Amino acid sequence: MPRYSGRDMLALAAAVVAPLVVAAALIPIRGSLSAANAALVLVVVVVAVAAIGNRLAGALAALSAAAWFDLFLTEPYGRLTIAASADITTAALLLVVGLAVSQLAARARRLHLVAITDADQLAQIQHTAALVQSGAQSRAVVSEVRTQLVDLLHLQGCRFEYGTLLGHPARLERDGSITQGRVRRSLNRDEFPDEEVELRASAGGRFYGRFMLQPTRGAAVPLQARLVAVTLADQTGAALDAARPGEAGGPA
Repeated sequence: MPRYSGRDMLALAAAVVAPLVVAAALIPIRGSLSAANAALVLVVVVVAVAAIGNRLAGALAALSAAAWFDLFLTEPYGRLTIAASADITTAALLLVVGLAVSQLAARARRLHLVAITDADQLAQIQHTAALVQSGAQSRAVVSEVRTQLVDLLHLQGCRFEYGTLLGHPARLERDGSITQGRVRRSLNRDEFPDEEVELRASAGGRFYGRFMLQPTRGAAVPLQARLVAVTLADQTGAALDAARPGEAGGPA
């Protein structure tokens, strides 16, 4: 079952209420207002709802706008029937245009959120790179990356294991895919398996340890986020490779 944010729930409520309120406000001037102009006003409402919500909210707003347009702004008033053929065409166009424009508005909002996410992820990589280049202790880098991975991959938890490999857990590969046993999952699958996933930290062909990722059931982890995680693990490997003798090692 999809999970909606508070903003999305507000948009869903607005999708029903906002077209109703605007259509009712147009009732006093419906005699002098053409059906086309009334439909344009309602399209603006649909776009506004889609811009603050999601595609479902936009689609619901388009349906709501078409229904209230029919009920309040076309003859016979107060009934879900339309007498004039031109008004039927206008109502149909209102629905189609409202649906199309709402999808574009929702997509624009999604692309904006992706851009923000990209900037955040780039900032994480830059921060960790600066930490490594500053000569910070490797344990500090491990701790920082572990915290970043929990947030980036929506994990329940994460720990770092130094040294040799034990067992055969699922593994996050360098291309962002996940291998379970001999099976490599599709890159398009955003969900982690319901088991711990290892993310190796290495440098110069030498293995230094691994992050053990504890996924959150049902959480979507896009490919881009997984590739950022691999980059962070590589930076951890670089920090461990440059560590002074005796500095690296131990539980984390």
